[in-house]
Parts: sequence; C-alpha cells; structure tokens
Amino acid sequence: MGKVYGYVRVSTREQNEGRQLIALSEMRVPRKNIYIDRQSGKDFQRPMYQRMLKKLERGDLLYIKSIDRLGRDYGEILEQWRILTKKNKVDIIVLDMPLLDTRRGKDLMGTFLSDVVLQVLSFVAENERENIRQRQREGIEAAKRRGVQFGRPEKPMPENFSQICNKWMIKEISGAEAARQCNLAVTTFYRRARKYKNQLKG
Repeated sequence: MGKVYGYVRVSTREQNEGRQLIALSEMRVPRKNIYIDRQSGKDFQRPMYQRMLKKLERGDLLYIKSIDRLGRDYGEILEQWRILTKKNKVDIIVLDMPLLDTRRGKDLMGTFLSDVVLQVLSFVAENERENIRQRQREGIEAAKRRGVQFGRPEKPMPENFSQICNKWMIKEISGAEAARQCNLAVTTFYRRARKYKNQLKG
C-alpha cells in the first residue's frame, strides 16, 4: 500500500481552499501530504504541484476535489493524467466524479470508461474557461461602447504641447527632448504626437 496524497488549487490568493481541504481530510489524507497552489490552472508550472510530482511513487494514491482543480487546459490535463497513471503508476481519485477512480476497473473496459469520462470533463472545464473569457471580452466591449475608460487615465496635455510638437516635427528638437519638455514618457509623446499630426491633416 502506497502513501496517500492530496492536491489543492485555488486561482487567487483571495480564494479560500477550505472546501477542498475539508473534502481531503474526510478521506483521511495526512495534512503533511496535501500540496496547495494558489495560482491559475492555465498550465502545470506550479511550485507545489511540481514538488508533489517528485514525491509521488508507484502505488501511491492522489485525491483531488474536482478535475478543474488539477488544471484548466484540456490537452495538459490529459497529458498530466497520463504521466501520473501510466508513467508514475499512481492512482487518482476525483472526489466530485466517482467514475474517475483509477483503482477501479483496471481491465480494458474500466480504463476505457475512465479515459472517456476524463476527456469529457476536461473538455467541459476548458470550454467553461473559454466561455468566461468570451463573456469578459463582451462585457469590456459593451462597457467601452458606453464610454467606460479602462486603465490609468492619461496625463493631461501640457498647454504648450502643440508648440513643442511643432518644433519636433521640423526637427528643431529631438523626440527625447520634446518628451522631456512635455513631462511625458518618450513612447507616450510619440503616440500623442501621431494623434496631433493626424488632427492637423484632418
């Protein structure tokens, strides 16, 4: 009988991992064997997950609360599942989905069913993530149409901006000098200067 481990992931430091920890404690996972990451699940370059991966040995058992705690990317979830179960010979139990228990059905049909369920759930997790991103994009676009400004407000133009910009355009001063006189970053000066030139043309 191998050791029992648990993996917990929350997306931000503000989220609480309590619900996942309670579920793992009910499975009698030793607290010292629970690894917690507080970051996005977009990839598997997470410090505690990588540390746990080095600890896991053949015959060990890994509990996770739900498949999206393992990760969000469909392809990467499948790849990590393959590494854990096929390469490292670790068993995995997903508490929210009893069908995802690799201790059961070690025969061909059991493995097939587990793989199918995993692929469906991984797809659902990634699809939901993409839906959230789409809703965010649509929300931002709608807010922009209403006139909502995002990011830091721009510095007000100095009163003598047009004079300084004209000097720069006739090469009387450099862009760096013009930006200094306007108290702007060089890139900001160039961006505003382009806008100013377009206004003159229009």
